[in-house]
Amino acid sequence: MTVRIGVITFPGSLDDGDARRAISMAGAEPVALWHGAHDLEGVDALVLPGGFSYGDYLRAGAIAAHAPIMQEVIAAAAKGMPVLGICNGFQMLVEAHLLPGGLIRNAHQQFIRRDQRLRVENAATAWTNGFSEGQEIIIPLKNADGGYICSAETLAQIEGDGLVAFRYVGVNPNGSLDDIAGLTNAAGNVVGLMPHPEHAVEAGFGPNTATAMRSGVDGLTFFTSAVSTLAAAAA
Repeated sequence: MTVRIGVITFPGSLDDGDARRAISMAGAEPVALWHGAHDLEGVDALVLPGGFSYGDYLRAGAIAAHAPIMQEVIAAAAKGMPVLGICNGFQMLVEAHLLPGGLIRNAHQQFIRRDQRLRVENAATAWTNGFSEGQEIIIPLKNADGGYICSAETLAQIEGDGLVAFRYVGVNPNGSLDDIAGLTNAAGNVVGLMPHPEHAVEAGFGPNTATAMRSGVDGLTFFTSAVSTLAAAAA
């Protein structure tokens, strides 16, 4: 079986090409999709990439959450299709209510770019099952609106139901509640995070690690996890 993973391009998307390349490196076929379409072209999974969709007007991800193709994304997610939202894509997922809470301007009011340590809190999702719970990974981070917020009631539910997928380790770069870097839905098919796994898929081009400069490839496991999940489901 050839796994086909769609990457949706919105006006202002910056990392759609990187996401497609990461999908290829994971052994799947990337499929370019357009925000104005209503056709998912038979893909098996979806990636909402990073960038500044629609110029981040209103709120980051707010307009993109109402793009024509998002009707299909919401319907597919409800049926169990794996969906990954990266940075701006995570913002779209919360704006579309596929994940709870919201994302606001970083606490220090500045754009940040760093190689960020994360702890895997939930290794049972379609996008994280290649990791181990508690594993620490290094994933590049770059955002201005990455502060995760929600009500106290929602936060208690997120924590109680094990919906935190990743937490920041060492430093909280944007003021996110409970150091939350990424979330999953209860079904485990929808995952969103602020850091960029597609920028850590090939040695020589990833984040620095204790082993060597630019050697980090922890991001590749996001995509191979999805490929393995879909291949197992089709077997």
